[in-house]
Amino acid sequence: MDKGQNAGFEAIAVEVKQGKSYFWCSCGKSGKQPFCDGSHKGTKFNPVVYKADASKKIFFCACKQTNNQPFCDGSHNK
Repeated sequence: MDKGQNAGFEAIAVEVKQGKSYFWCSCGKSGKQPFCDGSHKGTKFNPVVYKADASKKIFFCACKQTNNQPFCDGSHNK
């Protein structure tokens, strides 16, 4: 799995809505972290789609080094 450039050192908490799809930035270049804004165009990266199974708080990875995309797994602490 290719990993993008670091876009932050802490997880980004987002209140997601059940049934809605979210497009997580995997390249680290988006200006709308943690979500994709198309900055990956021309790279080997693509956004990772997360469809919320319930309305709840999700912690999206900002460092882009997670092994559990799009979620934070604490890789920024290693």
